[in-house]
Amino acid sequence: MRACRKAAPRRPGRVVALPLLAAFFAAATVHAAGGPPHGPYGLGTLATPRQISGWNIDVAPDGKNLPPGSGTLDQGQRVYAARCAACHGAKGEGGIGDRLAGGFGTLKDRKPIRTVGSYWPYATTLFDYIRRAMPLTAPQSLSDEDVYAVTAYVLALNGLWPENQPANARTLLKIRMPNVNGFVPDPRPDVP
Repeated sequence: MRACRKAAPRRPGRVVALPLLAAFFAAATVHAAGGPPHGPYGLGTLATPRQISGWNIDVAPDGKNLPPGSGTLDQGQRVYAARCAACHGAKGEGGIGDRLAGGFGTLKDRKPIRTVGSYWPYATTLFDYIRRAMPLTAPQSLSDEDVYAVTAYVLALNGLWPENQPANARTLLKIRMPNVNGFVPDPRPDVP
């Protein structure tokens, strides 16, 4: 029969010291990596304007923050076929991705068909969404020129884009979406 060893007495100081030591090294690493500490806990650093600009790519309904560049309907058709049609269908009819075209006059129906053409209030919102989130498997992988082109093509699938008009910041703002008045303003005082 084996003799049981008596467990060594616990030393609570060691249990507390290890997390404190880890916190100290984490704070020292953060401080060494980017300048003086910031905030109520003295951790982290302020983001630089250059760091912020990489994430500040949203586009407002009034076109604020639309980038330079332009695209054509032909270019949009090619990019759409290569990068969008597998999910949204060859003509925007939907598939594993949402339907993008049609649905006009159905918003008051029992089962409305909400598409870019029937539901979305601004063409700039379409540009913004494509630019930030599409294609699903590789968001933000399209150039600004390709985003302008695909935006024009999706609008053309809905009969909302003139055939020979290039897509750019100026022409995108000229598009009046059918449901632009279908939304109510947000009355909260803290919402711009």
